[in-house]
Amino acid sequence: MESLLSLAFDNLSSKDNNRLRKGLKQIEGLLAQLCLPASVLASPSKRRPSALPLAGSTGPQAKSLSELTSDPAFVEFFRLQESFEWNVTSRLLATLDNLLGNQPSSYTDTLILSTLTLLQGLLLLHPPSRHLLSPSLPMTSILDLLDATNPPPIQSSALLLLVIALLGCPANTRNFERLDGLRTVSSLFKAKETARDVQRRAVEFFYFYLMTEEPTATTTEEEEEEEIASDQAATSKSAPSATSGPEGGAVKLAAVFSRSLDSGKGARSALQREGRVTRTSEEKQELLGRHLGNVHDLVHDLKRESPFGGKAC
Repeated sequence: MESLLSLAFDNLSSKDNNRLRKGLKQIEGLLAQLCLPASVLASPSKRRPSALPLAGSTGPQAKSLSELTSDPAFVEFFRLQESFEWNVTSRLLATLDNLLGNQPSSYTDTLILSTLTLLQGLLLLHPPSRHLLSPSLPMTSILDLLDATNPPPIQSSALLLLVIALLGCPANTRNFERLDGLRTVSSLFKAKETARDVQRRAVEFFYFYLMTEEPTATTTEEEEEEEIASDQAATSKSAPSATSGPEGGAVKLAAVFSRSLDSGKGARSALQREGRVTRTSEEKQELLGRHLGNVHDLVHDLKRESPFGGKAC
């Protein structure tokens, strides 16, 4: 797997758009091999032009989480994502930044859209990588894609990526607010030239944003060190466990997923040091209300419909 990633990374770092496209396809192919059942991969008639199904689409049925966490190949991929050298999200964020510096063209737009789609999948497959968007630069790059000059598919994809990037990551949400992200999304939503599909995606983002953030439990430094050591031990043992007994590997990696969906140890410590906390729905209503006039209607709909199936406000 390292050799395949190394080849893809070489192509992603190229200034030649054809090689860059090849690198994106190589990453897509790897993720398809990990996430799609063998029956789908073996049948060309069942595959879409893009092997990874987009959120909300009716593409091939992906493997369940229990299937993924008992798969030795996925366990190895997850382990590699824990290292800086093999982390795919960091490479794709650099690729996105480079693409934004290119002259606008339909080909560049296609590459940007492919990069966004892969980032969405990677942040779902490896939740700890969401913290790579805590710095201002990658978050700014995503917000730049919401500019009115970008085509609607890119705007929609960037909004979906924002939702995934903020999911369970208060540090990312505070950074989004600090970079005037609420104004950016609200301006896009209110602009007359914004496509209806993009406006619909923006409303979905507002619903998501207005949900109360679950407070994260604080721990002492000693407890955090013990947790980290425990996670590392579990990860190092996951591959052989998955090989000898799928249930053991599934339990261990599922536990990592569960802890990762919390705000994260590093991000949690940063929030504590800087005196920042999670926000309630009421606090976020006030912030969004500075840029949008119908926030109370959104909150009413959110409480009534519970579009995300969980605690709304």
